[in-house]
Amino acid sequence: MKAELTSFIEKTIPQFHEKKLQSLEGLRLSKILARKNPYLFKAKHIETAHDLVKQLLDAYLSSQEETIFGDFLETLAIHVCSLAYGGRKSTTEGIDLEFDRDGVRYIVSIKPGPNWGNSSQIKKMREHFKQARRIYGQGKHLVAVNGCCYGRDGKPEKGDYQKVCGQPFWELVSGDPDMYQGIIEPLGHKAKIRNEEFGSAYSKVINRFSASFVQDFCLEDGAINWPKLVAYNSSKDKPGKGSKKP
Repeated sequence: MKAELTSFIEKTIPQFHEKKLQSLEGLRLSKILARKNPYLFKAKHIETAHDLVKQLLDAYLSSQEETIFGDFLETLAIHVCSLAYGGRKSTTEGIDLEFDRDGVRYIVSIKPGPNWGNSSQIKKMREHFKQARRIYGQGKHLVAVNGCCYGRDGKPEKGDYQKVCGQPFWELVSGDPDMYQGIIEPLGHKAKIRNEEFGSAYSKVINRFSASFVQDFCLEDGAINWPKLVAYNSSKDKPGKGSKKP
């Protein structure tokens, strides 16, 4: 399986980098200004356009990166399971993977890490597991699993489902206790080149956004116009027609 796994990762990891780059290149300053908390940045005593824009952009990209890479890990886990147990992407709502192992049908909701959701989101996952049990029928031996690609959980038994994180998760879907280590090396395939490409695009966006921010949200003496920024982010009135939208 090692050769097949390496080949699959090296073919698919470029999609992660490409989606990261697309997310950056398609971004507008107005989008992140509208979504991020201006009060936080004032409380942190940020006084320059460059620093504020960089922190805004980094916070946004970090969130995007987690989502994009989480999707990649889900795809990888399904592929690994398909090789080991004929696992397949589920068509049942809320279920990402289903497979049979040792006479048991596993239905799996895959998450990147253990701290992925609040109580209402966990409740929704439980409802999806309950619905899946009705679909598959009571006669089949089913085990519902919240599979997390990294991390730990000291109490995997959650009553109506199991929470399996890190090494035990990769062992569950592959049968290999060392699988969680085996996926590390191929992930670095051409990472240096990809990161340099992203870094170049990132620098251009920082410069462009900083110039736009100075023009639209700084006073004549160069100080940040915080009242204008807060109004842009939170006022009940949309920016007027005469104002320039960054």
